[in-house]
Amino acid sequence: MARSPLPPVPTRLLDVEVADTARRAAPLAVLVPQQSGETDETGATGNTEDTGATEPSPHAGLLTELGVTGKAGEVQTVPGDSGPRWLVGVGGGTGRQYRSAGAAFIRAANAYAAAESEAGARPPRTVQVELPAAAGSEHYAEFALGALLGGYRYELSSADPEPAVRALRLVTGPGHQLPACADSVRRARELAAASAFARDLANTPANVKDPAWLAGMAERAAGDTSGLSVTVRDEEWLAAKGFGGLLAVGGGSASPPRLIELSYRPRGATRHLLLVGKGITFDTGGISIKPADGMHLMRTDMSGGAAVIAAMRAIAALRPGVRVTALVPAAENHVSGSAYRPGDVVRHYGGRTTEVANTDAEGRLVLADALAYGVRHFGPDALVDVATLTGAMKVSLGLRTGGLFASDDDLAERVRAAGERAGEQWWRMPLLEAHAEDVRGEIADVRQAPPGPAGITAALFLREFTGGLPWAHLDIAGPARSDKNYDEVVPGGTGFAARTLVELAESFA
Repeated sequence: MARSPLPPVPTRLLDVEVADTARRAAPLAVLVPQQSGETDETGATGNTEDTGATEPSPHAGLLTELGVTGKAGEVQTVPGDSGPRWLVGVGGGTGRQYRSAGAAFIRAANAYAAAESEAGARPPRTVQVELPAAAGSEHYAEFALGALLGGYRYELSSADPEPAVRALRLVTGPGHQLPACADSVRRARELAAASAFARDLANTPANVKDPAWLAGMAERAAGDTSGLSVTVRDEEWLAAKGFGGLLAVGGGSASPPRLIELSYRPRGATRHLLLVGKGITFDTGGISIKPADGMHLMRTDMSGGAAVIAAMRAIAALRPGVRVTALVPAAENHVSGSAYRPGDVVRHYGGRTTEVANTDAEGRLVLADALAYGVRHFGPDALVDVATLTGAMKVSLGLRTGGLFASDDDLAERVRAAGERAGEQWWRMPLLEAHAEDVRGEIADVRQAPPGPAGITAALFLREFTGGLPWAHLDIAGPARSDKNYDEVVPGGTGFAARTLVELAESFA
């Protein structure tokens, strides 16, 4: 049988367990707080907060001997065969610092496993970590999340993968609240799995990942998750229902578009949240074609849809008491004789019409259809869309912060707070009414790419299809991809927004 060119999806993550004692055979790491007087990358000094890292280290002499500062993410190998093999800094003990420490440690442990194998020795399959006595269950969760995602790999090499650690044992010590820590770590694993699954979907090459493939992955996720159902709508159904934006964008490709509908409906739920994710499986820009440089990265232009699918899988697994529906309009924006053109007018679901100015502003066209359908068909209490929508957000906020637009202050605060809990940063952007009139069309109801600040006018365009409901638009064009390691992020698709959506859904329960 021919070997698949793709790694298995979802990616297998570390096994993580919490125990009160260390095993003698497995190599041990000890987490150490930042030493007094040292400053971290933000300029803060160590040992200033009661955040799980403020107890004096029992390894103070060793820290001094090796020059260990305890800064978050610092990993020092300890010479000799007795005692811990690694000392790992957790800074002042914030959640981000614990995630950074977990990611840095697992990378160091994997490098050690590969080196041991290269030297002919048996690489360790399990490593263990002793946390500070002051660490609470939330610190165990953050460290586990960092380790689970910091060790993520997506590789298509013909070579055998390098040996890697398969299990992580977090040691509490006697008298610690082991059940609470174990519960927190189990939940962190679901959140990490959501980010990792979204990364898998975004990283998959576009010669494999067409709209039908993405829909198939959503169906597979639902098949593996109790309480989650999926319905896939094909191009004939879309044409019959009048999804003119999605059909126009997907019309230039030999791979027809799909609408992926996911549903989680717990018994007794009284609130209903609708999520919509942009699912452009490859974006050439269409007739308004993109420059060749960087076009290969457009396989990740469905990162919003990936975050939504992955979040739905985690939501169903965690079972909050809120109904959640998700829509992912999936299409491939290609160039051919059947591609849509600048100057076209498309009619969306529900009848509203849009003047097309730039076929590379395709995301808002497919989202408009899905938003209009979701509002009319489901009548949710609130709706949130997620998309790699505008390069303007990368200029405005850089590559690590998502843009947040909202018509409702309570919903905006829910998203921001959910991101803070999830370890994903959002910055609220203004919906400037001074530009609302720019969205109005000359020969159609609205125009797709009006003048003005691009991120804001794109959000104002989408607002036209939200039916006046509480709505938030999350532009993840910057943080959806990374070209380097930082904290728990690795190069490639980041899975950004998946964890925020899970936390947001739970806030409605």
